Amino acid sequence: MPRNDRNYKKTHEIALSGLLFALAMALSFIEGTLVIPGLMPGMKLGLANIVVMYALFFMGAKQALILDLLKALFVFLVSGWTAGFLSLCGGLLSLLVMWVLYYHVPVRPTWFILSVCGALSHNIGQLLGAGVILSSKMSLYYAPVMLVMGLIMGAVTSVTLRAILPALGKIGYNTHEKRGEE
Repeated sequence: MPRNDRNYKKTHEIALSGLLFALAMALSFIEGTLVIPGLMPGMKLGLANIVVMYALFFMGAKQALILDLLKALFVFLVSGWTAGFLSLCGGLLSLLVMWVLYYHVPVRPTWFILSVCGALSHNIGQLLGAGVILSSKMSLYYAPVMLVMGLIMGAVTSVTLRAILPALGKIGYNTHEKRGEE
């Protein structure tokens, strides 16, 4: 029986999306259970954002958006309304900034720049979300610390994604960037 390449590709994409979502949930859960000395309350490593970055670069903006929304839903279910809302605010702003820089800026930024800009905008989105929840500008006093952590964790996220790509390619995952195809 001849294989229908279109159906095979769609099935493969759905299966990969499910695996990426499971990985994002696992990383988010692990991240939530880690106690790292020196990190202030509410700070996380952002490991699940590696999954969203992979989706944006190699599967396209639509898949990255779906994973980002599902990730926020998972945080909502596991950690409550406030954490889910902050995850959504940070994730959507981060994805928007990386999408604009990756797909719509004529000069191609490096993954490092994309990752750091994504991390910084994620933290800004969370601070703005916290300001909405608190109905106050108090959350902005946390901004300097969050922005420094965004710089550091954005760099770590970029290096981590770059380091795992060869292994992903060897086991059959797409490592051909989607830029220019959207």
